Amino acid sequence: MDILKVSANSSPNSVAGAIASIVRGCGQVELQSVGAGATNQAVKSIAVARGYLAAVGLSLVCFPEFSTVDINGEERTAMKFVCFAMEE
Repeated sequence: MDILKVSANSSPNSVAGAIASIVRGCGQVELQSVGAGATNQAVKSIAVARGYLAAVGLSLVCFPEFSTVDINGEERTAMKFVCFAMEE
């Protein structure tokens, strides 16, 4: 499964395009964000991607989870969004 890492500076429209493209091709994608700003951008991206996929008859479903990531030798808590498409 592809993993998209979202930062606080990520463009929601760009990330949404990547989500839609990967989901159409592979069926599912995982988004990963660390921090409130990055998580905000990830959620906005998911909302925009739902619209992109609805236009082609797909419904985007996401499950949020907590995960742990290693950043420069330091363990951090991250949000993980597992997303996949279902036919409407």
